[in-house]
Amino acid sequence: MAAKKNKDTAGTGTIALNRQATHDYFIEERFEAGLVLQGWEIKSLRAGRAQLKESYVTLKNGEAWLLGAHVSPLASASTHVMPDPIRTRKLLLHRRELSKLIGHVERKGYTLIPLALYWKSGRAKLEIGLVRGKKQHDKRASEKERDWQREKQRIMKQR
Repeated sequence: MAAKKNKDTAGTGTIALNRQATHDYFIEERFEAGLVLQGWEIKSLRAGRAQLKESYVTLKNGEAWLLGAHVSPLASASTHVMPDPIRTRKLLLHRRELSKLIGHVERKGYTLIPLALYWKSGRAKLEIGLVRGKKQHDKRASEKERDWQREKQRIMKQR
């Protein structure tokens, strides 16, 4: 039997997901944005040390910013850099996308939240969602629908 190769997941796939987002919001549209990061942040992301749970996106002066995302610094980070795990990070979007987002957020009352952080062609990308908040009864309906889908799969599997 041949030995299994240990695939290194650094540099491929998903870094962090915001699972709470689909529970709390109706996701209307998704956008992909680049991130302006420092060197120690890239190393931490390659190690998978990021969290999006309490983060959000804000628009200021025609630019998009990621607030509240936590990127834990590695112990081996450079000694001359003082890492700030929850610093505000600039998002890179096309001007057309920014103007569309500004219109939806300011006029229609939508919110921008990060959904996923992942690698694409060796670069860190952030998927942001244009969302509307769910009311409590909407959350219950979604949970009921999810339970029904799960039960339906169990019934089909038994047959």
